[in-house]
Amino acid sequence: MTTTPVTDPQGVGEPQLAPEETVEVRRPDPWYRVVWSSSKARVGLVIVAVYVLVAIFAPLIAPHDPTNSDFVPLAGPSAENWLGTTTNGQDIASQLIHGTRISLLVGLFGGLLATAIALVIGMVSGYAEGTLLDDALTFLTNVALVIPVLPLIITLVAYSDTRGVPLIVAVIAITSWAGAARAKRAQIITLRNRDFVTASKFAGDRTLRIVFAEIMPNMTSLVAAGFVGAATGAIGAEAGLAILGLGDSGSVSWGTMLYQANAQGAIAQGLWIWVFVPGLVLGILITAMTFVNFGVDLLSNPHLRED
Repeated sequence: MTTTPVTDPQGVGEPQLAPEETVEVRRPDPWYRVVWSSSKARVGLVIVAVYVLVAIFAPLIAPHDPTNSDFVPLAGPSAENWLGTTTNGQDIASQLIHGTRISLLVGLFGGLLATAIALVIGMVSGYAEGTLLDDALTFLTNVALVIPVLPLIITLVAYSDTRGVPLIVAVIAITSWAGAARAKRAQIITLRNRDFVTASKFAGDRTLRIVFAEIMPNMTSLVAAGFVGAATGAIGAEAGLAILGLGDSGSVSWGTMLYQANAQGAIAQGLWIWVFVPGLVLGILITAMTFVNFGVDLLSNPHLRED
């Protein structure tokens, strides 16, 4: 505590010392604490962590090989087959566990690629606002926004010679970056005239360094929210394509499980578990990712914080 001299009101005696109030400066909370402060984000993070662990240790958790068809077809749940078997004699629980890997891989790499494309196009366009480069990139973004995404995805995948996770990731990424690019362009326009950007220009820094080393760190929350949203969309898109029969028939995913269940009349034969459980775990994962995005939103908007 510091003190300041105060003169005697009678003008007699030594100057007196009066206490001065101390101002306590509170440091901002770390990003992980801010995200964890949201009850919805906590639930979402725990669920996503469980899915990640299941995907990593799938060979150890799954009771059988998901492609093994040596079991009795149409068997009900038992100690050997936790969720029963398919019409081909494959274990449903093992397929469900191994299918977690495909969904998380598509979500991770599809979200990363879509976010990277949106970052490059959106930030370069916003920093070069009013130039010919900005006009060209804005036109490209507008064209990507008005093209119907679902028919385009179906067309690209249907006419491809090879199908697999890399193709699905690439198709989803090149059809889902436009909205995030527009949001990042609007954000960088508000930051391009800040003092730290001007200082970097006077220091002789190159444009790309200013954009990605100086401005982008101030958009971390927007980038993170865009990645979570893109990953969620990629997971749903992969499942949708597989349900339509456009997935990789050689891999096991929740979408291919639903496609096979529908093609072989699972509901008509009483195998409602074959249809219900893959849809349930897919819906839980997408909901959990949405909950995580609630926590990411707190980083950019402190007014949403629960405390």
